Amino acid sequence: MNRILWSPNPEKVEKSKMNLFMRFVNQSCSQSIESYPELHRWSVDNLELFWKLVSDFLDICYSSRSSNVMQVSDKIYQTKWFLGAKLNYAENILRDRPLDSVSIEFFNELNEYRSLTYRDLCDEVASVSTFFKSAGLSKGDRVAAMMPNIPETVVGALACASFGGIWSSCSPDFGKKAIIDRFEQIEPKILIACDSYTFKGKMYKCIDKIKYLVSSLKSVEKVIIVKYRDVGRIEFDNSVYWDEIPATEKQIAFEQMDFGDPLYIMFSSGTTGKPKSIVHSVGGTLIQHVKELGFHCDLSQNEKILYYTTCGWMMWNWLLSGLYFKSTIVLYEGSPFFPKIDSLIDLVDKNKINI
Repeated sequence: MNRILWSPNPEKVEKSKMNLFMRFVNQSCSQSIESYPELHRWSVDNLELFWKLVSDFLDICYSSRSSNVMQVSDKIYQTKWFLGAKLNYAENILRDRPLDSVSIEFFNELNEYRSLTYRDLCDEVASVSTFFKSAGLSKGDRVAAMMPNIPETVVGALACASFGGIWSSCSPDFGKKAIIDRFEQIEPKILIACDSYTFKGKMYKCIDKIKYLVSSLKSVEKVIIVKYRDVGRIEFDNSVYWDEIPATEKQIAFEQMDFGDPLYIMFSSGTTGKPKSIVHSVGGTLIQHVKELGFHCDLSQNEKILYYTTCGWMMWNWLLSGLYFKSTIVLYEGSPFFPKIDSLIDLVDKNKINI
């Protein structure tokens, strides 16, 4: 016998984004959809209209609108979406934020804590974006990051997206060859790397790993080192420490991108030869993430969302998009089972994390 373990109360159902979107579809298209299976069926049968209404309902910000939502090809990877639309991922994430609200909460296995307001986040993205440009980066250039799951990584990714750069990241616990097999394919101009990381209470220095990457990646013109633990100063040609990047009061200049322009480069696991690069587009990433976070997670302003992940997994990129809903994304770095088996569950409980 099947048992229902839990179901939301009627008021929550009524106010959910999924239900409100169903009403929006009914009003926009003279439909009479009354359930999720009916809505799903309609979305499959009306693909172009579905994505247009998702974009409208979730209020994605464009500098110019699309003349044609979908140009179908017999090859799925050649299908074009939202032709003529111009937008910027970082602008959508950072626009009209409640500046005094918390954007990021950071915890690690060592019981350390930091938080950034939306004002802090916007200021730091502006400074790093300005620094990237001063280092010679422009639209289409790649930034590679070997980083733990910390606020600086989020700032770097948004700064990269702000001017039309392409971001690719991995976890510092990857082996040297695993990292170079990924990053040498994409020829990054800037490498961001942490000096160390911890796991199960043990510190691992990354000095030798950084040296190897710098000597192997001939395309790198600037190295940014992020101090995570105090392991002593590391010096390279054309290197700078993250905390030495000058602050700027300039507004962020958001480069307007085609919907299909690249935003992220991720990689397959590498179990069958070298990892295969996978390009995710500006508009495709944004609309898919906010659809999932909005309709399926029902994420709202002032809620907290945590996904245990490293920066080498696509769920890190997904979590970052939680900022779109003016919520707080919660970053956790280290082992989820240290110093005890339920450490992460305790953190969720004590800090009232919603999702």
